[in-house]
Amino acid sequence: MKTLRNQHQEKISKAIESVLNEQESVDQNHWRLQYHVSTPAFWMNDPNGFSFYKGEYHLFYQHHPYSPEWGPMYWGHIKSKDLTYWEHLPIALAPSEEYDRDGCFSGSAIEKDGKLYAMYTGNVWTGDNYDTDLRQVQCLAVSEDGVHFNKVPQNPVIDLAPEGDIHPYHFRDPKVWKKDDYYYCVLGSRTKDHEGQVLLYCSRDLLNWEFMNVMAKSQGNLGFMWECPDLFSLDGQDVLVMSPQGMKSEGDLYHNLHQAGYVKGKLDYKTGLLQHEDFQLLDYGFDFYAPQTAEDEHGRRIMIAWMAMWESSMPEQKHNWAGAMTIPRELSTKQGNIISKPIPELKQLRQHHVQYKNITVNGEQELAGISGDCYELEVEINAKAASQFGIKVRTDNDTHQETLLTYDRLESLFIFNRDKSGEGDGGIRKAPVGLNDNHLHLHLFVDKSSIEVFINEGEKVMTSGIYPADNAKGICFFADQEIELITLNKWNLSKGVSPLIF
Repeated sequence: MKTLRNQHQEKISKAIESVLNEQESVDQNHWRLQYHVSTPAFWMNDPNGFSFYKGEYHLFYQHHPYSPEWGPMYWGHIKSKDLTYWEHLPIALAPSEEYDRDGCFSGSAIEKDGKLYAMYTGNVWTGDNYDTDLRQVQCLAVSEDGVHFNKVPQNPVIDLAPEGDIHPYHFRDPKVWKKDDYYYCVLGSRTKDHEGQVLLYCSRDLLNWEFMNVMAKSQGNLGFMWECPDLFSLDGQDVLVMSPQGMKSEGDLYHNLHQAGYVKGKLDYKTGLLQHEDFQLLDYGFDFYAPQTAEDEHGRRIMIAWMAMWESSMPEQKHNWAGAMTIPRELSTKQGNIISKPIPELKQLRQHHVQYKNITVNGEQELAGISGDCYELEVEINAKAASQFGIKVRTDNDTHQETLLTYDRLESLFIFNRDKSGEGDGGIRKAPVGLNDNHLHLHLFVDKSSIEVFINEGEKVMTSGIYPADNAKGICFFADQEIELITLNKWNLSKGVSPLIF
């Protein structure tokens, strides 16, 4: 009879072989991202186990290593010394035991006694309906080196959902942290009537967990399930990040299938209750879900999210890969709201700097040296009297492709339009944005099949996958009346992710 460890390792080895066989052909795809984390091949979704361990950042992720479609979940693994240059590592977890046979679902990681512990949800399908026929338990795996993990014999460490108005089966995504002498974790949950909520647990040793309370729950339009919760302190306030499923659209907001955002407040560690303010989005684009944060050695709170969404069509699947992560973003607060900025370490990727100053635009205008498909662009715009202005990126005159980024002064909206962005889904997303002294600051990170727009120093962010033609590399500025590009800086960005070597 195989030992549990050998059974687990055998499944990991087969999965790695599957990925390695496909990696080279995947890298030939012209949509293949250059500085965003993705899998060497096949499917990726939620970030998991994002942590700082022995001087390096470790990022795990939901991974199906046999197909570009979602399937039985493994934990893929990648690490970095600087959140910029990433090195693929062997797959860390495989569904190998009776309690996780249909998937090692999302979770988190924490250092204890020099070891890295991964806490995750073991998933078992008990029938054909994946919404109703399931059993979920919380499990633990431990690593001496941050690379090779063994599941603990005490698994599952949380076996049953608590009594009360708590759904017995939808019970997942543990995020663990330590405060004083205790470890705590939050779990995504729903009520029996399908309203989202988050559960709080505590433990002294990561093995024996005690349910404390329903920490927070949906009121009004906050969905039927809260996935991937994360609780941390930022600038003196507690922040609960979660991904509500099933929110209904309200005006310009909540038009994705599911959302990702936060509430700020104060957690009472004695009662286990979070008193909090209203829900706020973390990203106003199309493709941003399941964000997870980590605190690094500098005390920064860094966030990474899945740069996709469950209803997205994902044209890259025909090239045997799917999904990616956002660039890492540093969180802080400004006037009571969370702002997210690209981490400064990404400047290491910069090449071929082009700069302009005091450029007048009226109508449409292209600039010499300002084009590409993998770049960073930062521009400060004086709106003057213009009512609509912005940037078209990834443009191509032959195919009439463009991704349209427009500021509408009359509506105080920033509008992201990907109806002509190439293959894949179209659509429009809008974010409420005001001008600062009649100025708009935009900071764009464009990769081969993605774009992240940081607006007014991270007050709002919009993220999307786009799938333009290979030669769609134009950049065009436009305005309905005269505007001024006060400063414009553009850099090509180099490759940041190395292949899996095994």
